[in-house]
Amino acid sequence: MRRAFHLLAAAAALALGASLAAQNVPEIPYDANADLLKLPENIHMGEAAGVATNSKGHIFVYSRTGASHATVGTSRTFYKAGSRLFEFDQTGKFVREIGVGVYGFNNAQAVRIDPQDNIWVVDRGSTQVIKFDSDGRIQLVLSRKPEAIAVRAGAPGGAGRGAAPEGRGGPPPEGRGVGAPPPPGGAAAAAAGGGRGPAGPAGAGIPGDSFVRTAGVAWDAQGNVYVADGQGDGIGNARVAKFDKDAHFIKSWGQRGTEPGQFNSLRGIAIDAKGLVYVADGGNKRIQVFDADGNPKAQISGVGVPAAICITPGAHQYLYVSNSNDAETLDNGEIYKMELDGKIVGKFGRAGRVPKEFNMVNAIDCRSENDLFVGELGNWRVQKLTLKPAK
Repeated sequence: MRRAFHLLAAAAALALGASLAAQNVPEIPYDANADLLKLPENIHMGEAAGVATNSKGHIFVYSRTGASHATVGTSRTFYKAGSRLFEFDQTGKFVREIGVGVYGFNNAQAVRIDPQDNIWVVDRGSTQVIKFDSDGRIQLVLSRKPEAIAVRAGAPGGAGRGAAPEGRGGPPPEGRGVGAPPPPGGAAAAAAGGGRGPAGPAGAGIPGDSFVRTAGVAWDAQGNVYVADGQGDGIGNARVAKFDKDAHFIKSWGQRGTEPGQFNSLRGIAIDAKGLVYVADGGNKRIQVFDADGNPKAQISGVGVPAAICITPGAHQYLYVSNSNDAETLDNGEIYKMELDGKIVGKFGRAGRVPKEFNMVNAIDCRSENDLFVGELGNWRVQKLTLKPAK
């Protein structure tokens, strides 16, 4: 009990410090290139959900685009396609498309590159995490795509705007409409993580890789894999699942709620050089920090609704956090640069549609401290940012 009290006190102090700092945050000047990436004439960028770079400086974009389609049954809709993975060289020249026709490419969420230059795709529609090697060959698949998706009540045939989004009967994209009916087993089963297996605490999910609306992936120095599982707001999973380097399940932690160690709509995940795990807990307007075993260490608030998060490499690491606007407004939209202890160094940008503005930032690549790539859902683009911090 005493240990738990100290953890809570430390978290509260850190959150308060971040909130106070946010009241007087210096602006970081920066330049932006919104036209760096050059696609072939017959290919178009959709919602740039994920962006990442490899050791050569090549740029990877996981985009919600392509010719998505569905096979309609009597009460179910079977989704196929919908997202594409592109590679560009360091100058922005198109190199190739990876994973054409892959079964799990439904609704892009993130792309990450590990220290060995493997390419990891996170798809919240298929609920899968897919690992490709640097040549574009599939090496690993976590979770299994739902074969059928529940259709909203009153939606004829289940196609078009009336259909439920990809996933296990989960909610619609944040801020849009009402959710689909719960899967077999009722609301309790849906809250427990998709209606399969015994019900546990809401959002705790089923032990293993039974994901629901997958949000992100990260690795520690030992190669263990951490998956942020549960982007749904008020339904589905709300946890972090940990696997060893060979994808054997180790443990998971979290459930739906507001207490330390609980989540409501995970948005992203990152790991620092000490092995601490940072989770963007968007529904609770905070970033939670854990050790490798899932013990809460701290929480950071005062940066709005954290969506994309990224930790820089090097001896002095920084944390970048986007306070992304939602789909219905152009409020907020700034990106914060922070110390790992939650101290805000500065911020830059605002919501908007022209270059140097952001619309629903869903991804940040920060392989270099002052050269960032930002993926936007609302503006269908990736911007390269060059920060000019004071010396």
